[in-house]
Amino acid sequence: MSDIPIILLAAGQSRRMAGSDKLMQSVDGVPLLRRSAQTALQAGPVIVALPPAPHPRDAALKGLDVVTARIANAEEGMNASLRGALRHLPSNTRAVMVLLADLPEITADDLNRVLAAVDDHPDNLIWRGATETGKPGHPVVFARQLFGDLNRLTGDAGAQSVVRSHQDKVFLQPLPGRNALLDLDTPDDWARWRAGKTV
Repeated sequence: MSDIPIILLAAGQSRRMAGSDKLMQSVDGVPLLRRSAQTALQAGPVIVALPPAPHPRDAALKGLDVVTARIANAEEGMNASLRGALRHLPSNTRAVMVLLADLPEITADDLNRVLAAVDDHPDNLIWRGATETGKPGHPVVFARQLFGDLNRLTGDAGAQSVVRSHQDKVFLQPLPGRNALLDLDTPDDWARWRAGKTV
């Protein structure tokens, strides 16, 4: 278990899901959000960014030892969630992992490998998962020195601008298969994925 907190981004509106909530889709018999939180809890303390309460996603986290960050302006996009969750970090936090909640094949081992890279490659400021061929993906860990940059982000572009600004300080940790990239945003994405996997 790492001491680095994990922010699980789960306040998005699933706009491309034709009225369904992708984070409540069943994976391995449980809602994807619960599976993602359970996976993250095997690697470190977890802060979940959620829409304002009450929300159907709340039930998916029942009984789990996570901190919830309610994002009043979640409609702004991903960076509202990021800013809101950062406020829940302990004052002595040395780095933070940002994890999307819609990565159905990410494993606790994947997260632990990226977290281990922080100590194994300490001369960097950003550590992120990648495919076996080196294509950057998720999750992404940011050093404390970048928290100010993250807190100034707005809109829905995520932290790509911060990553680009520090490209020479990014370490890529290869993960198996497409674990670092596979997210499911539309009903067609889910159908194709389920066709190749028993859910």
